[in-house]
Amino acid sequence: MKFSQYIGAGIVRVLGWKLVGKIPEDVRKCVIVVAPHTCIFDFIIGRFAYFALDTPVKFLIKKEFFDNPLLNKLLIKLGGIPIDRNKNNNYVQNVAALFDKYDDLNIVITPEGTRKLVKQWKRGFYYIALRAKVPIVMGFLDFKTKELGFGPIIYPSGDYDADWKLIEAFYRGITAKHPDRYNLSN
Repeated sequence: MKFSQYIGAGIVRVLGWKLVGKIPEDVRKCVIVVAPHTCIFDFIIGRFAYFALDTPVKFLIKKEFFDNPLLNKLLIKLGGIPIDRNKNNNYVQNVAALFDKYDDLNIVITPEGTRKLVKQWKRGFYYIALRAKVPIVMGFLDFKTKELGFGPIIYPSGDYDADWKLIEAFYRGITAKHPDRYNLSN
């Protein structure tokens, strides 16, 4: 066991969480959708879970977090990819293109796009997976059961509305840290 796995598993366990599910070994590239995302703890416990599972990931995070030089280096080391949410910069196309550059790539996306309450999820995760021809792995953190991990995998069909029904059905019963900030809406 690697040191990072040992530390990650230990922290997850000490905090009282249980890891469930996994990404199948034959899935070498995917978009991991993680919800609900209502507090910074979601990121912290999630990152330790990826260490515990020895699953290398990259994650999208607003570019403002990279303005601090110390945080910048840490975020890059952890797999952060800065996203400028203020411009129409073809980020779906640019992120999808990253899959051509790697043999193995898991990109974590929180479809709410923020820890605040949103009226509907952003669809970029879906179109990134569709364009890159990779599956969507449904990641979750359930504060009621204190379980986190991976649920079903779907391969985007191109029919967002039909695929959304599968996504929504999975996330419908999951409890956020701040339920008042969690809206599962298309």
